[in-house]
Amino acid sequence: MVPNETSPLTPLAQEVLDALARRLPDEGELTYEHAHAILKEEEDLERPAAKDIIERLYMKGHLYEVERKLRLTDY
Repeated sequence: MVPNETSPLTPLAQEVLDALARRLPDEGELTYEHAHAILKEEEDLERPAAKDIIERLYMKGHLYEVERKLRLTDY
């Protein structure tokens, strides 16, 4: 799979990525719980929707995981 080159992000996915980037801690990574809390606060997304969009961003190469923490790629 070629990351993020085959299809552009939907407006919601871009908003989610922007929200995560704005609230990214100094250490540059988020726990899944923190990411879900951010998306609940900023985008009013409940856990199932937040989990789904995080997975889509992961599959498109915008996020990656290290030791159960999320990091943003080249953002």
